[in-house]
Amino acid sequence: MTDTLTAPSGESAVLESVPRGFLAHDWQPATGGRTFEVRNPATEEVIATVADCGAQDALKALDAAAAAADRWAFTSPRGRATVLHRITAAMTEHRERLARIITLEIGKTITEARGEVDYAAAYFRWYAEEAVRQHARSTPSPDGRSHIVTVAEPVGPCLLITPWNVPLAMAARKVAAALAAGCTAVLKPAALTPLSSLVLGELAREAGAPAGVLTVITSSDAAAVTTALLADPRLRKLSFTGSTPVGRLLLQQSGARVLRTSMELGGNAPFLVFDDADLDLAVREAMIAKMRLGGQSCVGANRFLVQEQIADAFAAAMAERMAATRVGPPGREDTELGPLADHRAVDKVRHLVEDAVARGAVVIGKADVPDGPGHYAAPTVLDHVPADAAIMHEEVFGPVAAIHRFATEAEAIAVANNTEHGLASYVMTSHIDRARRVAARLQAGMVGINRGLVSEVAAPFGGVKQSGLGREGGPEGLHEYQQLKYLSIPGFNT
Repeated sequence: MTDTLTAPSGESAVLESVPRGFLAHDWQPATGGRTFEVRNPATEEVIATVADCGAQDALKALDAAAAAADRWAFTSPRGRATVLHRITAAMTEHRERLARIITLEIGKTITEARGEVDYAAAYFRWYAEEAVRQHARSTPSPDGRSHIVTVAEPVGPCLLITPWNVPLAMAARKVAAALAAGCTAVLKPAALTPLSSLVLGELAREAGAPAGVLTVITSSDAAAVTTALLADPRLRKLSFTGSTPVGRLLLQQSGARVLRTSMELGGNAPFLVFDDADLDLAVREAMIAKMRLGGQSCVGANRFLVQEQIADAFAAAMAERMAATRVGPPGREDTELGPLADHRAVDKVRHLVEDAVARGAVVIGKADVPDGPGHYAAPTVLDHVPADAAIMHEEVFGPVAAIHRFATEAEAIAVANNTEHGLASYVMTSHIDRARRVAARLQAGMVGINRGLVSEVAAPFGGVKQSGLGREGGPEGLHEYQQLKYLSIPGFNT
């Protein structure tokens, strides 16, 4: 079934392929036929209307997840892996379709959107392989009177809440791990970007995921949906990716029922460039760390801390690269940066730049943006940004590189750690001893050393301090959806 969608010529076919309604036991409309609009941030036009689920619909999705829970939990690891491998194949087959949908719903360049589909498929491949490699422990007790056996079991039905900036890959990272562990899942995508998740639900069903193993609910009222689900005793796990303030609220609600939680929250990543760094490498990796997803990434470089001796050269090179960025329609193959998510994102970027300039920062590089509609923000480099500027303390979530100069290693570490967040950090240096020393002192869950990209399906993704709890990706991501059971068995000396 397809929804009633409108789109410019050439895009209708891919949009009309998006499933209608929300997925519980089957596809169905929201109560009362309620819908909400999805807009293309590049044109500001409505491209879809999707089901606007409320609390009653959310509980229908959980009904399906709870009904399927035992069957899926006792499906063999190989059986679960087979389904995940099929989802991987389906995503690969539908790569261009999914990429076009991502581009339309969030304005990501088509090149990056294709990369996101590949990244999402890689999570299903990774967890298909992990599903059959779950480890437990078996050992005699010290006194020999018993044998200790530990068993990893699925925690039960899960609620997975995903963000708008990486809509398909973040859904894949959660869904693949949950399903591999034997959990059923209710997926709630962001209201800005529901379309790719709806297609994921469709592909999972076609790949053989039994009804209820993955349900998908779309809603413009996240609070109503999550409150109803978190209060239901059948739900046993919450995984959330989003802002720290929302994460705090969800932790409070989850605490009432002692739910297992995973939280991947806000970031304020520092990018440290020392005077012994390879300048060309530092600039190349800085552009990756800053401009990936148009700067709308929780692990994106937020603050560029550059040692004084290399700062002029680094700033000039960054300004040249940033000013040359091709900004335009995200569906064009040569576009390097599309629009931001909405007008609020553009307004925030403008405010942070104006605040920094008012405090003494200097704009040294700025690209042009298209005239007309679309939520475009100009790629910008700010130099001599003072420590008290708002941009040094708030996530930018946009294409602005703020350069702050430092004198000593100790000063750089102090500035880098002067934040409530601790998701990712980056270190550029040619000395391995300095790299290890600085990485050890940075308060972050992930550190990129001479690399501007840390995301990897086989690695644990997550932060410290107020950047969250738990890890996603790697074998550690599977453990987030499992609980240990200890079996005490009579030993040889009884």
